[in-house]
Amino acid sequence: MEKVLQLKDLYDGFRDAKVIKAYKKIIDDDLKDYDGIINIMEVCGGHTHTIMKYGIPQLINKKINFIHGPGCPVCVMPKERIDSAYELSLQEDVILVTLGDMIKVPGSKGSLQNARSKGADVRFVYSPMECIKIANENPNKTVVFFAIGFETTTPMTCALLEQVIKHDITNILFHINHITVPEVMRVLVQSSDCKIDAFLGPSHVSVISGSKIYEEFPRDYNKPVVVSGFEPVDVMQSLYMIVKQFVEKRSDLEIEYKRLVSYDGNLKAQDLINKYFKKVPFKFRGIGEVEDSGYELKDEFDKYNAKIVYKEILPTKEVKDNKACRCPDILKGVAKPHDCKIFGTLCTPTNPIGSCMVSSEGACSAYYKYGNLL
Repeated sequence: MEKVLQLKDLYDGFRDAKVIKAYKKIIDDDLKDYDGIINIMEVCGGHTHTIMKYGIPQLINKKINFIHGPGCPVCVMPKERIDSAYELSLQEDVILVTLGDMIKVPGSKGSLQNARSKGADVRFVYSPMECIKIANENPNKTVVFFAIGFETTTPMTCALLEQVIKHDITNILFHINHITVPEVMRVLVQSSDCKIDAFLGPSHVSVISGSKIYEEFPRDYNKPVVVSGFEPVDVMQSLYMIVKQFVEKRSDLEIEYKRLVSYDGNLKAQDLINKYFKKVPFKFRGIGEVEDSGYELKDEFDKYNAKIVYKEILPTKEVKDNKACRCPDILKGVAKPHDCKIFGTLCTPTNPIGSCMVSSEGACSAYYKYGNLL
């Protein structure tokens, strides 16, 4: 009888303990005569989750230190943008739609979950295309899609907009909060207290953008970049590749995640993004404003832009982060989550104070969940 392929058959090999331990031995051998610490930033929150879940900091050679980057789109969302979503959701004619963890993230007035408890129609979807069904079922309501995410999710928003235009759907608007990776990486490496020696490049982002977006870091800043998959074997192989570069005194851009990532990326998706979006500054929570790190709808699509249509009711006041929070230091590698005085006490996943705690992919959230492994 022919065996039926199951999901676990596709990932079991990438979680093989024997392979993980074999990479540990190779890395230990390569670092035997290496003098110093290699500070590696995993930019993506998905990598942080894998690293903590599988106890890689405890397994790996102590000459490797992890720095947890700003690649969690929910974590870096500034409170004033969450306040805008909150205000939009309270409008009688609006159905506010967004993705995943965004519903739980508190702004200065509360979270979208709080707004829903007050009667707001807030929904989360797995695909932006679900907005069309919601709009068709509610012709007297305006569906506002609060779009979030890095390069990974941006093309999906563009695809939705293309369908809205094509079918002349008049009750879907967009509040765009898409962001890009290289610009914030550049801010971090240019920081005077930067401790980053190398990067684990995001995987899903790189499927869309290609590895080419990281070329500047080995070339201009002498920081190796290895684009890594999410599974523990992927991470261990990527660490091995970075260590090899340091031992051989190289600084290159390499791809470990070759089964999905190419140098050029998804050109069709990139064309779609460039068709509808322009680059704008974006304020990263815990870091500050980063030039050209955000996307916004091009001017010719203003009639679909919720920020323009609802301009009169949207808050404009900047909301500052709690001074006790050490997320900026954590993102730079200057501190670890447990160095923060409010970590695990005032600041928890159910009551997140800082940006690194607001999503399951955040560094503080991962440390809190898997803290017993430390």
